[in-house]
Amino acid sequence: MSSHEFRLHRDSWELVGTPRKMAAIKILAIETSCDETAAAVIEDGTRILSNVVASQAEMHAKYGGVFPEMAARQHIITIHTIIQEALTQADVALGGLDALAVTRGPGLPGALVVGINAAKGLALGARLPLIGVNHLEGHLYSPWLNLHPERRPTEGRAQSKDEPQFPLVALIVSGGHTELILMRTHLQYERLGGTLDDAAGEAFDKVARLLDLGYPGGPKIQQAAEGADPAAFALPRAWLVGTWDFSFSGLKTAVLRETQAVRQGSRHGFVHDLAASFQWAVVDVLVTKTLKAAEKFEAKSILVAGGVSANKLLRETMMARAPIPVHIPPFFLCTDNAAMIGAAGYRRFINGERTPLDFDARPNWPLEAA
Repeated sequence: MSSHEFRLHRDSWELVGTPRKMAAIKILAIETSCDETAAAVIEDGTRILSNVVASQAEMHAKYGGVFPEMAARQHIITIHTIIQEALTQADVALGGLDALAVTRGPGLPGALVVGINAAKGLALGARLPLIGVNHLEGHLYSPWLNLHPERRPTEGRAQSKDEPQFPLVALIVSGGHTELILMRTHLQYERLGGTLDDAAGEAFDKVARLLDLGYPGGPKIQQAAEGADPAAFALPRAWLVGTWDFSFSGLKTAVLRETQAVRQGSRHGFVHDLAASFQWAVVDVLVTKTLKAAEKFEAKSILVAGGVSANKLLRETMMARAPIPVHIPPFFLCTDNAAMIGAAGYRRFINGERTPLDFDARPNWPLEAA
């Protein structure tokens, strides 16, 4: 073998006989699965060069949840500007990219199509490979992301700053998903269990509506619960013994009944105590079942991701009770963003995967089928 030949070594190409690597891999990622229009440029799957998000939360607040058709229209209006801003912030042109990544599913069909079509057009015009990414896989790879040191935020750092170690148990908690996943190595997923009804984030939204707290429910419940008594109401927990599944519909119904009973009695300040009791009931089940799964499968680390992973009580309780390292992304990477799609896309890219340009959106795409 001559000194000028190349070979694949771990995640990068190396010139045989030298420790030098080729140029870093830059990926432009696009995310439009729900009500955030997002684009980011990621380097080597870990470094965020840019991460631009346009949220529609305020627009949908009047409906108490996401209005799908309106979300899709807003993506169309916003996406070009967001992509251009991501490229500008990263100081890179399309010709300086190695690939594009885009959320293929799961998500709202109309919203997904906007991002996919934009990515296809860019990939075709710039002759760049394209990777369709599972949205949940993106959440799982968010803890691998780190900003440049000069841009690193000080808030929301997880217990462990090292790379997650395999095997790991991951808890994905968001408005549409609550799932326990076993990862034995990169890109390999075994679904242990999930919600049988409401996702955790969905339960937060519905309870916030019952308590007249507004939307989105997660931050509103957390704010209302500050300083309140989480033991004020004896709310039920659906342990579903013998499974790794979750259920929050019974808890939601219990909150409704307590709300009706207390309002008839005009108890002062009950909203704050009920919000705190509900929040603790959700967190208690999420943390306990995750820790039991980690013990059962001899996990070396725990990963928590998704919009609900921004909940302060969940973060603090998981880190306090876990006997192994816990990895939770900083707050700005918990909710939907394109940086996480770029991180997952990078793993697929270096694995040699490419998605043909004739692919369709997969609104109900399960993670284990990714």
